[in-house]
Amino acid sequence: MKNLPRISDAEWQVMEVLWERSPLAATDAIEALSCATKWKANTVRTLLARLVRKGVLKVRKDGARFLYRPAFDRARYVSTESRSFLDRVFFGSAKPLLLHFAEHGRLSASDLDELKQWLEKKEK
Repeated sequence: MKNLPRISDAEWQVMEVLWERSPLAATDAIEALSCATKWKANTVRTLLARLVRKGVLKVRKDGARFLYRPAFDRARYVSTESRSFLDRVFFGSAKPLLLHFAEHGRLSASDLDELKQWLEKKEK
């Protein structure tokens, strides 16, 4: 599996919109992002162009407009980013990560029950 291009937090926000619904024209992406981020149209266009250059987005001409769609699915990016975070922060070990979130995270009783069930399944 080839390495995925790194994307910034701002690029991740653009990708979330495109993973949710694509293909999208730049104007549709601008509309979707401007409410949540307060970004100007040029900012979104710059981010779209950067993601195309990185190979994260694919673009095709559709009449007078360009349609953008992800080159990789979200699950693949989540897996890669999760592994990178785990390696950087917890030296690749899931145990300290789980202990950290169990101790410092806001886990409801329902969350804890679900984790217990999952761990019991993994144990078998």
